[in-house]
Amino acid sequence: MRVSLARAFVMPALLLLTAACGTEPTITAPSATTAPVVAGKQINTGPDQNRVRADKVDAIAAQVPKDIAADGKLTVGFSGQGAAPLTFHADDDTTLIGVETDIAQLVADVLGLEMSPEISSWENLFLATKSGKDEVVFNNVTVTEERKDIYDFATYRIDQLGWQVPGNSPIKAIAKPADIAGLRVSVGSGTNQEKILLDWDEQNKAAGLKPIEILYYEKYSDVLLGLKSGRVQAYFGPNPAIAYNIAVSGGSRIVGTFSGAGPDLQGLIAAMTKKDNGLVKPLNEALNTVIKNGKYKEVLERWGLANEAVPESRINPPGLPRQES
Repeated sequence: MRVSLARAFVMPALLLLTAACGTEPTITAPSATTAPVVAGKQINTGPDQNRVRADKVDAIAAQVPKDIAADGKLTVGFSGQGAAPLTFHADDDTTLIGVETDIAQLVADVLGLEMSPEISSWENLFLATKSGKDEVVFNNVTVTEERKDIYDFATYRIDQLGWQVPGNSPIKAIAKPADIAGLRVSVGSGTNQEKILLDWDEQNKAAGLKPIEILYYEKYSDVLLGLKSGRVQAYFGPNPAIAYNIAVSGGSRIVGTFSGAGPDLQGLIAAMTKKDNGLVKPLNEALNTVIKNGKYKEVLERWGLANEAVPESRINPPGLPRQES
């Protein structure tokens, strides 16, 4: 029976209010006695995070719209369905932690506001932002042209996909369509990576190469079992989740990365707020402040995602293109 993997980079043509970087495959956080190591650093997965903090910048804080600043809080939307190291539950199964919560904390600090997390389903993040219930969302959301009609964006990470193979795989690198010809590949149904994969498969067939066999699973844990057994030869999914899983569990490798926006555009992850509510400019300036003072780098390095850093935050840059109707 064909089942779909948890969705991580959902294309706007499929659902306008679903993100190109959506619910990542769920990864169970390791126990407190076995802290994972990413890029040689141990990661604290306990509820007491001792987050990297930043100082308030009065000139930027003064730009926050009065109706948002009035309660002294920045209401930040997160999905409770995320995966390490982006957003996931700590060892207490309650506290939400990860790189997204840490970056949101830095921004709130610069704005002189208390970060107030609001946890909901992935789909409701977009509805809550549109209604103003969530003042901003930090949840691995990719900028798209459709979304820019409804929301404003301030970028803070690049959007990367990764190719994961078993540790003993003969595959050395996946960088072009011919590299996957004839392979059994797992990918999330309805995701951006599936679209890229199908495009590559069509190119291969047009070139007379063997088609791929696509395997769909409901859970990332099933993908990992498939990789271990040899049933799955390669998995194409979100780079952060794959990198974290490999660091924690071992047994597999990343043999290539690819822009989540496809071959012609580098996808960008951004803080999302309601369009024209006046918040995007202070969000952008706050992000650029922590990029310049090194706090942003500390957070990314803490979670092993230094390779997804951006040199500056941008407001509403070119996003994934509109889909033809």
